[in-house]
Amino acid sequence: MPRVLTVNVGLVRPMTIAGREVMTGYVKQPATGPVGVRPLGLAGDEQADPDVHGGLDKAVYAYPHEHYAFWNTVRAQAGLAPWGAETLPPGALGENLTLEGLLESGVWVGDVLRFPGCTLAVSAPRFPCFKFQAVMGFKQATRMMAQSGYCGFYLAVREPGQIAAGEPFELIPGPREVSIPELFAARMRREA
Repeated sequence: MPRVLTVNVGLVRPMTIAGREVMTGYVKQPATGPVGVRPLGLAGDEQADPDVHGGLDKAVYAYPHEHYAFWNTVRAQAGLAPWGAETLPPGALGENLTLEGLLESGVWVGDVLRFPGCTLAVSAPRFPCFKFQAVMGFKQATRMMAQSGYCGFYLAVREPGQIAAGEPFELIPGPREVSIPELFAARMRREA
C-alpha cells in the first residue's frame, strides 16, 4: 500500500538566481507530527507564485520518493554531489508530500487519494521552472525532468483535515481520461 514518507512545509523567502533576488517557497523541511490540510494548502507552507504553484487546484504538491535516486545520480554526474550519496533530503524537489509506492505512471487527473485524515484529488502534473533548475544546481535540470517525466503532481483538497508522515493512503480511480504522463509530455512538447 502506498504511504506518505514525509510531509514537507516551508515559508516564502528570498533566493538569488542568476544575480537577481526572487521570492520562493521552494525550500521545504519535513514536519513533525500531523499537519493541517486546508483548501489552499498545508498549515505552515507558502507558495511565492500562486498563479503557477498553489491555489485551489494546486494546493499540495506530491512527488514520488522513488525518483530521488535518479536526481542524486544526475547531480553526481554534474559534479554537485558524491557518487552513491543520498544528498537530497525529502522536500528537496519542492514537494509537500514525499510519497512512496505511487508513480506518475499510475496517476490520472481526477484520481482521489484518501488519507486517514483528509482527501485530495489529482489535478495536474508539475512543470519545471527556473527555480527548480537553480535549486538542483545545474542548467539541464529542467530538460532532465522533461525527458524523464519525473514531475510529480498537484493535488486539490477535497476534504480538509490533517496528514502525517508514515500514513498509508488509498488511490481511488477517477474518470481516467488524461494521465499525468500524457498531460506532462504534451505541454513539454509545446514548450520545446
